[in-house]
Amino acid sequence: MPRSPRRIRPAAVATVAAALLVLPATTAVASTTANSPWPGGSAVSNADDSDVLGGNISGLSFQGADVLWAVKNGPGTLYRLVRNGTKWKPDTANGWSSGKALRYRSGKGDPDAEAVVATPDGVVAATERDGDNDKKSALKVLRYDVSGSAKTLTAKAEWDLTADLPKVSANDGLEAVSWIPDSALTAKGFVDERTKAPYNPGTYPGHGTGLYLVGLESNGMIYAYALDQAGGKYTRVASFASGLDSIMELEYEASSGKLWAVCDDNCGGDSTTLAVNAQGKFAVTGTYDRPSAMPDYNNEGFAISPTCASGSKQVVWADDGNEGGHALRAGTLSCG
Repeated sequence: MPRSPRRIRPAAVATVAAALLVLPATTAVASTTANSPWPGGSAVSNADDSDVLGGNISGLSFQGADVLWAVKNGPGTLYRLVRNGTKWKPDTANGWSSGKALRYRSGKGDPDAEAVVATPDGVVAATERDGDNDKKSALKVLRYDVSGSAKTLTAKAEWDLTADLPKVSANDGLEAVSWIPDSALTAKGFVDERTKAPYNPGTYPGHGTGLYLVGLESNGMIYAYALDQAGGKYTRVASFASGLDSIMELEYEASSGKLWAVCDDNCGGDSTTLAVNAQGKFAVTGTYDRPSAMPDYNNEGFAISPTCASGSKQVVWADDGNEGGHALRAGTLSCG
């Protein structure tokens, strides 16, 4: 999504309290609690070569320690990035050198891919509209088979969530997607808001082995879905506030059980962590500033390496604005 005017936070707790009396339950409210410093190194560095990926890189997802998936929202493109020393470069094998064009399940359209996640089901993207009809909101999740060498990828499964989510403008929709395994949710006593009982994966046959979470830019809310992997059918299992005014990325950190939510320069690069609480609901556990040495870029993508080395993990941000000719920047996050 292009850079947009900065949102203004509420000035006082009293303002928030008053707003709570009138806002609908699905509206996120900004926190007035002071942020904590970034829980890792303060420094960041360019993580791609100059002007390789260009602008509009909007989502990132690690698949193991040495593969990083990235999506571009215009035109809709998926990149398979591999390590090149301290940087990431497009894979040169199997047609990935310039990324691969994305299409809907019909084989048509230009999915405005704003987010990506690598899962046991395949590589999954979240979109907010069709670039061929960019005045209309189209909140869809698409699954791709990335095993071949074709330079254009047609979705193997598609879920249109538009009717189940709040109405938003065409450029204010789905910006984030993540996936959490069922085993992690049941271990924490996650509650299914639809059944009002502890989440039972068997209630949703055909959904795979985990739930998909999407983030809506317009209200900072997160929505959890069981997606029938045949495509089309879905069931909303829960919804909850990210703790941010607006949301651009979601990242599940399996080693800690935390769900990270990230905002761009609309929120000064803030991020939050969420975890399942004693009531079985996701709740904010921390709110963090961006690393102190990183300017307030239009960062719309964020990914955490699954590998810990010398007490820290690599994290990578994707700058939609490609400031200084670089779309990717890397930093560190403490393993603890």
